Amino acid sequence: MHISELKRKSIESRKKILKYIYNAKAGHTGGSLSIVDILNVLYNNVMNISPQNFNSNTRDRFIQSKGHCVEALYVVLADKGFFPEEDLFSLCQYKSPYIGHPTKSIPGIEQNTGGLGHGLSICSGVALAAKIDHSDVKVFTILGDGEMAEGSNWEAMMFAAHYKLDNLAAILDYNKLQITASNADVMGLEPIDKKLEAFGWAVTHVDGHNLEELSQTLNNLPLESGKPSFIIAHTTKGKGVSYMENVLKWHHGVPSEEQYDLAIKELDIQLQELETI
Repeated sequence: MHISELKRKSIESRKKILKYIYNAKAGHTGGSLSIVDILNVLYNNVMNISPQNFNSNTRDRFIQSKGHCVEALYVVLADKGFFPEEDLFSLCQYKSPYIGHPTKSIPGIEQNTGGLGHGLSICSGVALAAKIDHSDVKVFTILGDGEMAEGSNWEAMMFAAHYKLDNLAAILDYNKLQITASNADVMGLEPIDKKLEAFGWAVTHVDGHNLEELSQTLNNLPLESGKPSFIIAHTTKGKGVSYMENVLKWHHGVPSEEQYDLAIKELDIQLQELETI
């Protein structure tokens, strides 16, 4: 998909994320807005995965370890045709399968996640199985930066490096805020790249909202033969909505009617600006 089309799709995805969170009166707004560019690149420009091949062993695998930001994943999966988008009006409603974390009952979702620190462990096992099967399958996950305090991630990183899982890529949504405060105040990660390299991973930094850079990086993996790849994607929590960007309360804040209208107006202006480029 051309980058200009991806840019439009990301803005439209942000509008949809806000629409369904506003309708549900629940959701993780800031983080969903920060990962949607990464998801759009993965599903439209990188991974071999679709509703048509989802039951095939040759499909690539994506597991969203940062499960609480499932609203972004739902919107992208609906756009790819895994289920009708109007289903998302039932988000977080009584008896709806579209709950606040990924579940396998939803078409296109590989694994239940949300207990932070589980996704990378599962992906490491899937990647090892692909290696044993001599398969070309690639395995991807998105991790939250607050999630990196979980010890299971570091155990999985040792495992993946030990087995030389260069078919595995972990992407860090590095927006530097978590539910109660900044990462630096709660549990500092730096120097995150040096720590990851010490655990045997190949590491690079990208702008998590630069669609060209994301596409180029994710289409040229592994970063180093014989090593799993870790992409530190520098993002902005609440990206695309001025009053939400880098504001802690939007971790799971729900906009009022006035705030929702303002956000949609800002995103519509961004769409209009694309027409002049």
